Amino acid sequence: MRYRSGAPQQALRDLERAFKNFLTIPKCGFPVLKKKGRKDSFYLEGSIKIIQGNYIQLPRIGIVKTYEILPSVPVKNVRISKKADSWYISFKYDFEPAPTEKVGETIGVDIGINTLATCSDGSKFANVKAYRQAKKQLVRHQRAVSKKVIGSKNRRKAVKKLAKVHKKVADIRADALHKLTT
Repeated sequence: MRYRSGAPQQALRDLERAFKNFLTIPKCGFPVLKKKGRKDSFYLEGSIKIIQGNYIQLPRIGIVKTYEILPSVPVKNVRISKKADSWYISFKYDFEPAPTEKVGETIGVDIGINTLATCSDGSKFANVKAYRQAKKQLVRHQRAVSKKVIGSKNRRKAVKKLAKVHKKVADIRADALHKLTT
């Protein structure tokens, strides 16, 4: 059974890569174990199938519904991760890109602070002020976290709420970048 050895084997591959980085790259430190609740993720491989659009069958877990419509392709492996109390799935599959024709002239792009991007043809794209919009919420939730007793359940709940606000800011920024680049 391949799927039972997939997660431990991937953990060993990740450990090997961490030690190689430690020994070859000067600024990489000694590998540290992942802490529970921080960057929670796990790896699965084996009999993974995409079923009718937005359902995926995973080994040992079963059928999972996703929000996005998935491509009907054979899947090699998946990594399931948790960010701010939400679960995400990413998977690998073979993809042959179709060559695209050049449409316009080449331009230079300057990424800045005041404007998100300024192109060499003079067009400017406004910067989304996601942090400024969420600053009041961030201050309120951060204050709530600091007032809780360290190690308590209420502190964990407050940290989850704060993480959701941080994730919302990150999602707004990522969305603006994706829309600009497409």
